[in-house]
Amino acid sequence: MDIVIRKMEADDWSSVIEIYIQGVQSNKATFNTACPSWPEWDAGHIQSCRYVAEENGDIVGWAALAPINARECFKGVAEDSIYVAENCCGRRIGEKLLTALLADSEKEGFWTVQAQIFQTNSASIALHKKCGFREIGYRERIAKDRAGNWQNTVLMEHRITSDLNVGCDCESARAYEREREAHENEIRRELGFLPEIKKREE
Repeated sequence: MDIVIRKMEADDWSSVIEIYIQGVQSNKATFNTACPSWPEWDAGHIQSCRYVAEENGDIVGWAALAPINARECFKGVAEDSIYVAENCCGRRIGEKLLTALLADSEKEGFWTVQAQIFQTNSASIALHKKCGFREIGYRERIAKDRAGNWQNTVLMEHRITSDLNVGCDCESARAYEREREAHENEIRRELGFLPEIKKREE
């Protein structure tokens, strides 16, 4: 059955936290060692930018945005969280979730979505690159994981499409944007956000 991407609801919490626990136990998704309650998590994440992936009535992944700073000047900057159930990895669920989340973020006025990813989490780094994020740096031995080992984190960010007009306008940048937009539109069509493009009759 197809994967359905929809808005997260409070009733989804038990499934969402179960997938989050898997991420904690993997030791390459978060530095947290304990799981938040629903009120704590709800208060720390942006209400309008939360999605779950559902298959046969079961939630198999989720994604959400959290503000990075309460100051007015940073109101358009958020950080993403994306988790997929262990037994559902490799099926483009994360790609569909992140594409939907980025589309929502632009509608909600966010100009930057950032991610901080364990350097050992190559799958997440590859996913973010595929969805248009770029590496902007890394933090060396920034914190210890639940096993007490120091970890490096890779810093990545995604800028809104219109930012190209005020940033680099070289041909390579435009080519990159065309490729990224084509990829995002393909995913959005799969999710029903864009109509199918009819092939011209020869």
